[in-house]
Amino acid sequence: MTIISWIILGLLAGAIAKFLLPGRDPGGFIGTTLIGVAGAFIGGWISARWLDHPITRDFYDGATWAAAIGGSLVLLVAYRLLFGHSRD
Repeated sequence: MTIISWIILGLLAGAIAKFLLPGRDPGGFIGTTLIGVAGAFIGGWISARWLDHPITRDFYDGATWAAAIGGSLVLLVAYRLLFGHSRD
């Protein structure tokens, strides 16, 4: 997959993570989608590095999507824990 594919995957993974974890985010929609992009990269790296499941070149691979969404969820939870009260 190219870098553009990872960015698109990250944007979609961020939207899915926001759907799975509803509520107010300190960064709003743009912050959540940027977290999704970072989560896609981190999830893919963790999957390839420690879970012994290299990311394929296929955009529609379920493991690639699971890694991207999982990374986005982890980053979104961490972001809420660190900066969750900044908009109150």
